[in-house]
Amino acid sequence: MSVTVSFNEDQTRAAFVFAHPKGNIITAEIVQALRTGLESISDNPRLKLVTIEGAGADFSFGASINEHTPDQIGEVLPEMHALIQDLIDVPAVTAAMARGRCLGGGFEIALACDLIFAADEAVLGLPEISLGVFPPAGCVLLPLRLGAARATRAILTGESQSARNWYDAGLIEMLAPSDALHQAVDLWFNQHLAAKSAVALRHAAAAARAGVRAQIRAVLPEVERLYLDELMRTHDAVEGIEAFLQKREPRWQHR
Repeated sequence: MSVTVSFNEDQTRAAFVFAHPKGNIITAEIVQALRTGLESISDNPRLKLVTIEGAGADFSFGASINEHTPDQIGEVLPEMHALIQDLIDVPAVTAAMARGRCLGGGFEIALACDLIFAADEAVLGLPEISLGVFPPAGCVLLPLRLGAARATRAILTGESQSARNWYDAGLIEMLAPSDALHQAVDLWFNQHLAAKSAVALRHAAAAARAGVRAQIRAVLPEVERLYLDELMRTHDAVEGIEAFLQKREPRWQHR
């Protein structure tokens, strides 16, 4: 498990890569390492673009289900939401680079970025409903990024969609072959951001996020309370998590 941060020669770009041997699942350790890394770059006045990606073939399979049991979720979820707020506050343009599967908590991280660049074969979605729960940050961010009707359908059905479908819906900025994604992002940066003032980009990004930031600060705590204080006290939420961990079908009692 690791998070690495690297910079280009003139310090105008920072690249975060997080790694976990099991599909880059988002553990509490990775969340904390990402938060620490974001804090470490916050005073770089030359920074124009921060990218985040998962190592290997997939962005992320999602949050660690092992850490979403009733005895742990009360600590884990607030930290994840603190990371979401940190991403909204990054003093530079932010972009997720999604290859393979970008699901659940991984998709929430991508949605907290200004832009999503995706490989042609990427699949993105919020499958939490199949576990008897819902994606708190996704429920706030996806309607803002995509519109309420399409976002609600994605949240309620849990269906993952191809990067092409999300691109056509306006959520994804750019598609590229998986093995050319880095080069495509380099080209996009050189065409659109490299010649611009870092201080202007920093303030423009902050202004463009103003509505998202306001919603995150006003609404996400209430959604988090709904998740922790109400949903996680139901039979089916606990059953869904236990069934996943035990590799069996859930036995819903609808209560």
